[in-house]
Amino acid sequence: MSTLSLEEATEAIYISVNNDNDNIEEHVENLKAALSAEGTKEIEIDPERLNYNNRAGRKMMQSFFKKRGIIVKFKG
Repeated sequence: MSTLSLEEATEAIYISVNNDNDNIEEHVENLKAALSAEGTKEIEIDPERLNYNNRAGRKMMQSFFKKRGIIVKFKG
C-alpha cells in the first residue's frame, strides 16, 4: 500500500466527513501516515468545506481526531 500525499489524505477526510463519516477510520489512518511523512501531527482544515460548519461540529471533529493523535486547526 502506498502512502497518500497530505493533500490526497485531507481531501479523503473532507469527502468522508461530508458523506456521514463513510470509512472515516481508514481515512484517518491514511492521514496519520501522510502527516508522519511530513513530520507533523497537525492538520489545517477549511471549515467552509464541512457540512456542519458550526462551533459544535468543529469541536466534535477536533475531539474525534485528537483521540486518534491528530491536532485539527481551522483556517480563518
